[in-house]
Amino acid sequence: MRKLAVLVIGLLGVTLLVGCGDEKGGDSTGSGRSNMATIAPMAPPPSLREGSPAKGDTGGNTVESRKEVITGSVDITAGDPIKAAGQVTDRVREVGGRVDSRTEQPGTDDTDPEATLTVRVPADKTDKFIDGLSGVGRVTRISTNRDDVTMQWEDLDARIKALQASVDRLRALIAGATNTADLIAAEQALSNRQGELDSLTAQKRHLDDQVALSTLTIEITTEDKKSDAGPSNFWDGIVSGWHSLVDWLKDAVVFTGKAIPWLGFVVAIGAVVWGVVRGVRRARKGGAASPESTGGSDASAALVRAGATAAEGADAGMSAGTGAGADTAKGTDKAKGTDTAKGH
Repeated sequence: MRKLAVLVIGLLGVTLLVGCGDEKGGDSTGSGRSNMATIAPMAPPPSLREGSPAKGDTGGNTVESRKEVITGSVDITAGDPIKAAGQVTDRVREVGGRVDSRTEQPGTDDTDPEATLTVRVPADKTDKFIDGLSGVGRVTRISTNRDDVTMQWEDLDARIKALQASVDRLRALIAGATNTADLIAAEQALSNRQGELDSLTAQKRHLDDQVALSTLTIEITTEDKKSDAGPSNFWDGIVSGWHSLVDWLKDAVVFTGKAIPWLGFVVAIGAVVWGVVRGVRRARKGGAASPESTGGSDASAALVRAGATAAEGADAGMSAGTGAGADTAKGTDKAKGTDTAKGH
């Protein structure tokens, strides 16, 4: 009986649980459907431009975030280039720019006046400034160039941020270093990171200056002059010829002055060469005359010796002849004496 009572109680409990679950499920289903019915009408229909970038979006870089370096040149002709250069300088200061360089050449008899300026003006006012140059003179040529440096600027910015974080960590390590070795290693690493950080910061600062201020080169010259048609009458021809003669004489005097040092140099070189050649010739002549004199001396000595020999031979012959004559005379005298003796 107890088992039967427990079984009946269990079945009743399961039946009650199933009934409560169905009521909660029905309520949640009904509320879910009512909520969906309420929210569904608020959803807008799909648009044909869905997924397209917003207006002004350039693939992640908006027009305002682009970094451009503007450079250009402007040629102007004016009656007085020096005065026009002053006017350009005033206009540059009015727009908040600066003049980096200014070169002026006053006119002379042989050259025309001209001026050259390198100016820096705010990038957003460049076009307006160039348009205003027409009031200074006649603008003959305009050339501008826009170089996008957005990637370079973002790369520098990211590297600077990473190095700054590394420097901060190294400083924290130095503050909490417990031994000398760790402190020295951290200080060396901090020195290297700080050097790189300073270099990148300087590059970014220079790039920011180029982006903020455009660079323009302005050349101002005089109006084109008509070419001279030459003399129109006889007297003008004489005057023109006289001027030509004077100019030629001036050029001749200048050329002579330039040639005199070269002439002296050439004369000095010629004198040195002549002296060397003359010395060589004298040495050759002296060497040729020495064997001839030696040969003449030998010949003279031989002639002297031959003469002496001949004289000795003559003396010997004369001595021999004299002895023979004496002998002959003696023989004759002896013969004569013998004959005389016989006669007696």
